Amino acid sequence: MTNLLRNQLTGFLNTPPLWINSEILNLQQFNFPKIQFPDNSEIEENLPGLATNFVLGKRMEKYFSLGLKRSRKYRVLAENIQIIKDKITLGEIDFILEDLQTGKTIHVELVYKFYVYDPSIKNEMERWIGPNRKDSLLQKLIKIKDSQFPFLFNSQTKRVLEKLNIYSENIEQLVCFKAQLFIPKRIHKENFYSLNQKCISGYWITFSEFDTTEYFNFLFFAPKKQNWPVQPEYQDIWFSFDEIKLQILKLFTEKKSPLIWMKINSQKIEKFFVVWW
Repeated sequence: MTNLLRNQLTGFLNTPPLWINSEILNLQQFNFPKIQFPDNSEIEENLPGLATNFVLGKRMEKYFSLGLKRSRKYRVLAENIQIIKDKITLGEIDFILEDLQTGKTIHVELVYKFYVYDPSIKNEMERWIGPNRKDSLLQKLIKIKDSQFPFLFNSQTKRVLEKLNIYSENIEQLVCFKAQLFIPKRIHKENFYSLNQKCISGYWITFSEFDTTEYFNFLFFAPKKQNWPVQPEYQDIWFSFDEIKLQILKLFTEKKSPLIWMKINSQKIEKFFVVWW
């Protein structure tokens, strides 16, 4: 389990921010600081009971927290703050940090996403969608801007934070938006508006594009979603073309688009989604 957590943490830390040196919808990026990587004993101590069925977002929050505890620049004042009224959860604040160099208090919302680019959609920013078409980059940005950031100033939120000696009037708001982007194979070299090119991690294809002799001679693996951030070179179990086809078709019955790692040789592995739609 420790090696798996270590590989997931490495994947989180190595995933670039979705944009740099700019704003999108007036949202400013929190740039995760460089840290000294924790050893296995520290991972075990700080991530007790991190079960494999943790959803991806919650798992990334754990790695964000552990990483910042290794930072000399920030101190975590509070995290995963549940705002509850009359036994009803109104919302959650991800992280409140102190910048140890400036003394500023910072509210950070963490986002870790996988998006594919659908050129058939008219609006450029709406083209980045989840691989199962259930969400989009634009929807997420609007939710942060119009709902999650303003929630910091909710009267109930203020009361909860003040009990922790945190006062929302003095807080800077940033988003730590890490992402891996996958583009259609045929436009692999296209430039994309406002986004960090280093986030482009691979491509996506349809099943009919995959089910050809082009892919027949390689080895494959379809990681579970919580392992999508992991670097594929850590993988030691691989499947044949016919075996992975059966796995893909089974996931398609659930309307899930699998991430596929394809081992071309000992030095080269490609990542791509095979989409069900």
